[in-house]
Amino acid sequence: MALASASPFSGFPSHKFLFSNPRNLLPSIRMASEAGGLGEFSSRSALSSPSPPKILDSHLHVWASPQEAAGSYPYFPGQEPSIPGDANFLLKCMSEAGVDGALIVQPINHMFDHSLVTSVLKKHPSKFIGCCLANPAEDGTGIRQLEDLVLKDGYRAVRFNPYLWPSGQKMTNEIGKAMFYRAGELGVPVGIMCMKGLSLHISEIEELCEIYPSTIVLLDHMGFCKPPMTDEKHNTFSSLLKLARFPQVYVKFSALFRISRKQYPYEDAGDLLSQVISNYGANRVMWGSDFPFVVKECGYKEAREAVSLLANQIPLSSSDLEWIMGRTLGQLFQ
Repeated sequence: MALASASPFSGFPSHKFLFSNPRNLLPSIRMASEAGGLGEFSSRSALSSPSPPKILDSHLHVWASPQEAAGSYPYFPGQEPSIPGDANFLLKCMSEAGVDGALIVQPINHMFDHSLVTSVLKKHPSKFIGCCLANPAEDGTGIRQLEDLVLKDGYRAVRFNPYLWPSGQKMTNEIGKAMFYRAGELGVPVGIMCMKGLSLHISEIEELCEIYPSTIVLLDHMGFCKPPMTDEKHNTFSSLLKLARFPQVYVKFSALFRISRKQYPYEDAGDLLSQVISNYGANRVMWGSDFPFVVKECGYKEAREAVSLLANQIPLSSSDLEWIMGRTLGQLFQ
């Protein structure tokens, strides 16, 4: 029975162990990566294990079906989805694509009501882990909610959406800093969504990383950086690469349809991936689909296959590809 319910995130070192003393360990991990140590560990693990590498999706969403929304899990007013994104649909897509597990990011369709995602996590504990949505309310209630979601409901990450902050305020305000620091104390990474452009938020990210080096950061969708075509865009992408100097920063190579200027298989994303790996190392990069949005763009299975096609184009080593397609996420979220 234990084997049947084994988590796809098992078999990797826990991030709470790896970052138990981040000030000392993070530079060591970075040096090990640069020296090829982690890549050698990956190769040895693959050789010693008879099972194939696990495929893990670092970024997807689920929301209630219309029937569920009419009952126990209503949508947030004005955020009714236009496409299906229920858990049964997701499980079907993952099965067809051969994806073993995933990190579910709380969708804005349910805003700060996490009951739907929590129900999915409890129903499928061997398949999913959760990333809650930070509530930057000025009264500080979001900090207590974060604690409850992590300590009581088992969420393993938290998402900062800067566009939910009060008008005119930044993620570096008093509440933002308190939540960012508390996330580090709880051992949960902070995912940051820069939908309107990384350049608008790069200074906030740098400030938070400098002040709180113990808090892990996940950059959603590669900071929404597309292949640069202007000096301004080149500078923005360069700032993404320079964030690699903070060893707690990881990059999600996710939602390729959002960062590519071409149709599937998103060939122009290959050069972006190559540069990100050169700066961060494959062990700080993770693939994500952005389900269910990706389904109408190219299909869920195709989203997984796109990375393999890009790996052949770059080219990318099998070890690096293994890190991106699951080992990085598995290491952080055992």
